[in-house]
Amino acid sequence: MAARTDHWSMRRVLRREIAGTIGLLTDEHDFRAMRRYRTFTFDDHTTYLRQVEDLLKTRALQGTHTTVALFDPQEYADFCAAKGLDPDNPAHRTRFTAELATTGPTLPYEGQPLADLVPALVDEAVRQATWEYAATLLARLGACATCGEDIGRAAFTQASDLVARILDTAPPGDRHLVCSVTATPETLVAVLHADEAADGTTPLDEAEALEFTTVLALGVATRGPGGLVMRTSSADAPDRIYGWRLRGGGLEPLTAGEVFDAYCTDVESGDLIAPESGVDYCVPPDLTQDGQQGPAPGHHH
Repeated sequence: MAARTDHWSMRRVLRREIAGTIGLLTDEHDFRAMRRYRTFTFDDHTTYLRQVEDLLKTRALQGTHTTVALFDPQEYADFCAAKGLDPDNPAHRTRFTAELATTGPTLPYEGQPLADLVPALVDEAVRQATWEYAATLLARLGACATCGEDIGRAAFTQASDLVARILDTAPPGDRHLVCSVTATPETLVAVLHADEAADGTTPLDEAEALEFTTVLALGVATRGPGGLVMRTSSADAPDRIYGWRLRGGGLEPLTAGEVFDAYCTDVESGDLIAPESGVDYCVPPDLTQDGQQGPAPGHHH
């Protein structure tokens, strides 16, 4: 009997050690698309979300780590078609979800309500799609006709350099950067949080920094319209806002008035937004030693 008990306790320990992924249908539309499968037994999206939340809580109480992935029914159907699998089979849904864990947008479940987790997961999906789209466009640019250099790689190097210089010349405190580049068919937006740690260093989220630099690189390479805004916050000073426009493959500082205009205009409607109190709109520091904001020599495409 002791051997049997050991066997069960081993199983319980192992189950706790296995990190699982749950594929989540975040919206009603996706939920309805899955209902066409006979083996998908949920009738109602609200009930489904409640049951997922219960499952997540139970797993957390058991000490099991769970990753929540965004389950896209169209991607699932494509996955099954490509691999010759029957989509109306729970085992194949599990297999797709396991692959999502390594490739798709995911977030760890840390006890947060699903009402907070769902929008965060959708944001993560948008970030990943933006990065993939920008990276694809960069890769397609190919080599420079005159110098043979890979345009996308050169632009990425330059964008990395620009981000580093912006952070190096920024006042101390927390920095929040937003880059937008007008690409077809839509404007790409990336955000970078660069908060100063207690020891004075600025640790960056690597994935966020990669996404941000890729979108900026696309703007640099295509010379498309776009810009970058940085907001800095520190305990003993008003928040400061700085801005640059993409110009000639580099970044050109905006005047304080232009920063004010950019910040106080609604992007969608063009309507004015009331300026915030306690915020200074500033001219950004020069990003180059010689005053040239454009590309480094040899990077003229």
